Amino acid sequence: MGETQNQPFQLSFNASLKVEFQGSRVTSDGGLILVRELDERLGFGELIEKHLRDPRRGKNTQFPLADLFRQSVYSRLAGYEDLNDAERLSHDPAFRLIGSEKIWERGAALTSRLQSFETEMLAEEENFAGLPRLNRALIGKAEEIDSGFRAVLDMDLTEIPVYGEQEQSDYNGYFESVCYHPLLLFNREGDCLGAKLRPGNVYSAEGWEELLLPEIERQQEMGKEVAFRADAGFGKPEVYEAMEERGVKYAIRIPANDALLRDIAELLTRPMGRPSRKPVVWYKGFLYQAESWKTARRLVAKVEHHAGELFPRVGFIVTNLTLPSRAVVRFYSKRGTAEQWIKEGKQAVKMTRLSCHRLGSNEVRLWLSVIAYNLGNLWRRLVLPRRIGNWSLTSLQQRRVKTGGRLVRHARYYWLLLAKSHLTRRLFGAMLWRIESLPLPAG
Repeated sequence: MGETQNQPFQLSFNASLKVEFQGSRVTSDGGLILVRELDERLGFGELIEKHLRDPRRGKNTQFPLADLFRQSVYSRLAGYEDLNDAERLSHDPAFRLIGSEKIWERGAALTSRLQSFETEMLAEEENFAGLPRLNRALIGKAEEIDSGFRAVLDMDLTEIPVYGEQEQSDYNGYFESVCYHPLLLFNREGDCLGAKLRPGNVYSAEGWEELLLPEIERQQEMGKEVAFRADAGFGKPEVYEAMEERGVKYAIRIPANDALLRDIAELLTRPMGRPSRKPVVWYKGFLYQAESWKTARRLVAKVEHHAGELFPRVGFIVTNLTLPSRAVVRFYSKRGTAEQWIKEGKQAVKMTRLSCHRLGSNEVRLWLSVIAYNLGNLWRRLVLPRRIGNWSLTSLQQRRVKTGGRLVRHARYYWLLLAKSHLTRRLFGAMLWRIESLPLPAG
């Protein structure tokens, strides 16, 4: 019976064609090998050992900590959102080869082992605190290679819907859903510098100082000028004062009110004559002091009159920048890229897949997705050729990571034979050369 089950299938429409299943020899994620090479260049394995602790002893250490961590991160980077996928991926050649030699033949961890690793081992207090440090240290390695004299920080929030009785999930009136309400901090290169998983019903800016102030201090210690952008949810006097005390330039949107609209009344009247097909845009800068502010601050208003719309579109930005009003609006508008990065995190590395009961376990899973996102973003900005350097992570998954391959073992070597589709030999060689050309970061 066993021999019959292992025989290849023969099809009637083509007598010369036989079908055989060799899952342990064939992969659909061959592009991960390039990310693993970048991870090695950046010293990711050393960072795992430095910031995470393995509490296991004796025979319970079948899989090294670094192998389990890489399997969790790389499965998300390849787009696998559920730990049930680990059952199949444990014998996938790509996932075996990204680990240590110990698992090349035996296979990677199964679902039960990976589940306990993520929800128990990483949720322990020491490892839980080590995840943000590991993430920041990984970005620090890239900063040693490619970093300017100025840091621009973007803070934003998002919604992660939940379905069940997840701890501290709650109804959020703005999103009109039962959800978590995480806070995320990015730099202008798209790296996610910090994340905080919050209950669903907290105020937009809740916990901002925990993420933002340490990062400002870190950047200033590196001798960088720091600028900060945020949406109206962060338009609070304590935020402005904290930025001013630290010499940080900022541009933060604030909601309109009657007093502000009176200050720009002359811009709200529709221009005389035939309406223009293109929007008519006006800017105005002025000083304003709300009742809750200790001092007057500069505001920049942008008013847009669109054809076919009865009322103009109005926006206000509070800032301490000395740029012309139009340049302030242009600087602030680039904050929208942070929203795009959040969408990439949700779509590509499954930040929304938080199905554990405990809040702590869900925050561990959020951090694993953040680290997977950052590995993908570092691959994009340090390794990809310029002509595809602006691809989304989803495109990279579908057209670079998802490369078919076959693993062949000889006496002394493993051969990974990749399909020549979207990932060509020339492109693979160009990316490998760029990785090898990166200066080795300090230890």
